[in-house]
Amino acid sequence: MQEIELSINGKKLHVAEGTSVAAAILISGEVSRHSVHGEARTPFCGMGVCMECRATVDGKAQQRTCQMNCQPGMEVTAE
Repeated sequence: MQEIELSINGKKLHVAEGTSVAAAILISGEVSRHSVHGEARTPFCGMGVCMECRATVDGKAQQRTCQMNCQPGMEVTAE
């Protein structure tokens, strides 16, 4: 199985090809975003309904990370 390297909140991570970005966030132990009150949030529903998985992906804000697969060199940052 192929591995992909990406960056989550500046932390390098290797995941299996086909891994969703939301799963990679959970594997890394990082957060995907912060609430309006500053609380750390992580992916929850895994199907694009709850919006807790939103993060900035390759400079594009508010991406639903549970709906996209990891790509080599991808940069994911908490919002």
